[in-house]
Amino acid sequence: MRFLAILTVRNEGAFLLEWLAHHRAVGFTDFLVFSNDCQDGTDAILDRLDELGQLTHIRNDGPYGKGGIQFTAMKQADKHPLVKQADWILALDVDEFVNIKTGDGTVTDLLAALPEADAVTLTWRLFGNADTLRFEDGPITELFRRCAPEVIHWPWRASMFKTLYRNNGTYRKTGVHRPRDAKDPGKVESFRWFDCTGRELGEAFKSRRLFSNYGRKNYDLAQLNHYPLGAMESYILKADRGRAVHSDHMLGTDYWVERNFNTASDTSIDRYKLARQELESQLLEDEGLANLRAKSVAWRQQRFRELMQKEPYRALFARLLMTPPSRPINAVTAQTLTTFANLGRAADKAADKATAKDPHTDQTPEDRQG
Repeated sequence: MRFLAILTVRNEGAFLLEWLAHHRAVGFTDFLVFSNDCQDGTDAILDRLDELGQLTHIRNDGPYGKGGIQFTAMKQADKHPLVKQADWILALDVDEFVNIKTGDGTVTDLLAALPEADAVTLTWRLFGNADTLRFEDGPITELFRRCAPEVIHWPWRASMFKTLYRNNGTYRKTGVHRPRDAKDPGKVESFRWFDCTGRELGEAFKSRRLFSNYGRKNYDLAQLNHYPLGAMESYILKADRGRAVHSDHMLGTDYWVERNFNTASDTSIDRYKLARQELESQLLEDEGLANLRAKSVAWRQQRFRELMQKEPYRALFARLLMTPPSRPINAVTAQTLTTFANLGRAADKAADKATAKDPHTDQTPEDRQG
């Protein structure tokens, strides 16, 4: 059985080896990694890992389609032999760590617990900043333990998922959060989606959903540990790097506040610690790889000092220092927000209908009334 993880990265050399070693311990057999416009030597690290047979590296240096950097990478992935050979596929980011709680913690164990599943939604468990100021060269999975509560009511982004799915041709394209482009309704109907509590999911998940139902438990069998913030210094570099999907939007405190939950703690990922450490140590026995990684760490430290001389990044850093940890919203307040959101969608739909032109007359309703 071949399990493929697809990754897109830029300026993440300090974190790559931990991520790779962890997911080998989880049971992924193949890695297809895209890099773009790296300044810290991430691309050189990936080249060396490719030479060592640890992964397949593709430079995704543009031009990019209208969907942005990450979707351009996914389009390339669709044509790659590793995708065609894979039995199961999961697209990940370098700040996402699969954390399986059943059996011995492998992908095989997760699928054994969900024997009828063709797709499994791995819901984010957001890990906050925990008031960490300085970047420290250590394992992300050990440095950050504070996280969102097991049941979270808002925002919906806190319950987004990535999809581990059977690559049997039902969906013809890979996606950032879920497989895409299903053309045969019969195949889609028989393609069964489950979440990580063992619940079978409905039709919306088969075609468009990107987030799990919030306000309830989603992590019984597995969760996707998501470390989107890291230390404040690292977040400044993340803002400098740009978003993978919306690359022209600079990260700000809005992104930070919707993810900086620290009210709970979770150390369940430690089940992989010894295996991950052993695999990472083996990688670092390669002198060239170790030197490249050390240069990447030094680059991060230097780049932060450079960014602090620029007002937008200095101002963002100051705002982070002044912003307290995010406070979870209770179920009643979340329902109020949901009601407002539904009213907004209804208003937008009505506005679209009012301005829609009749295909036969090329007139809007207002034109016809006039």
